[in-house]
Amino acid sequence: MTLRIAVGTAGPALGRAVAAGLYTEPAVTSVERFPDGELRPVVHGVRGADVYLVQPTGPPVNEHVMELLLLLDACRRGGAARLTAVVPYFGYARQDRRGRAGEAIGIRVVADALASAGARRLIVVDPHTAALEAVCAMPVEMLTAVPVLAAALGERTVDDAVVVAPDLGAVKLAERYAALLSRPVAVVRKTRLSGTRVSAEELVGDVRGRQAVVVDDMISTGGTIEAAVHVLLENGAIPPVLVAATHGLFVPPAAERLGGPRIAALLVTDSLPQDAPTTLPIRVCPSAPLLADAIGRLHRDESLDDLLFRT
Repeated sequence: MTLRIAVGTAGPALGRAVAAGLYTEPAVTSVERFPDGELRPVVHGVRGADVYLVQPTGPPVNEHVMELLLLLDACRRGGAARLTAVVPYFGYARQDRRGRAGEAIGIRVVADALASAGARRLIVVDPHTAALEAVCAMPVEMLTAVPVLAAALGERTVDDAVVVAPDLGAVKLAERYAALLSRPVAVVRKTRLSGTRVSAEELVGDVRGRQAVVVDDMISTGGTIEAAVHVLLENGAIPPVLVAATHGLFVPPAAERLGGPRIAALLVTDSLPQDAPTTLPIRVCPSAPLLADAIGRLHRDESLDDLLFRT
């Protein structure tokens, strides 16, 4: 079965890099946009092929999710023998439970839609919640970019650095970084006030006189990171602070919150295109080699055990 990589408009550079890593050319794909906003994708040359469609679903999330669904349907109707959705950043992953009556569970709705559109398998990178696998009807391969980011951090950290979880939900992630970097862990306890505002209230661990390395799965508006950095500096951490996250959305007001001398670098992968303001000290680590390795192994029916996200 021939391997084919199809690429959506949400991450064209990443898709081309994945194809190059597999020594193949992307399938010919076009997405026409009508004046009223409707999308009409067309994919050529996928009949009888093992197709991997690369499309992160970052901002604007709704448009990119809809494009992904239509591209999957185009591949299915174009005769793809096997169809895998490669969604490095999975939008709606934070909506994995109901906080109050009447709310939707967005992660389940999108997962069901992907299956209905023709996806038979899903590849994601460091999802916000491990519950993604539980709500999907199809097999889910949850890869991790932690080793890639930890290697980059290792070149910037000093011997007495401390890995910091900016909230309780990131503790296990911080422990994985700490194991790779051979560093201790500290934890910031926060309270979310709204979708864009958080309050950091307490630090567990010793950071006084030490370099702090804040790690998370994603940076959206920067509220969590900003609050964590404030607490760390208040407790004596040596400025500036290092920050690492797999997915860098950097939606407003992230530039205002994370700019300035308090943060030395924001290390993220290219799971999303990085066109944030140049005032931010963003350093991009490539994720295409990870994705290409995983796709190649799946195509050859080989194990992914050493590439997978661990809870």
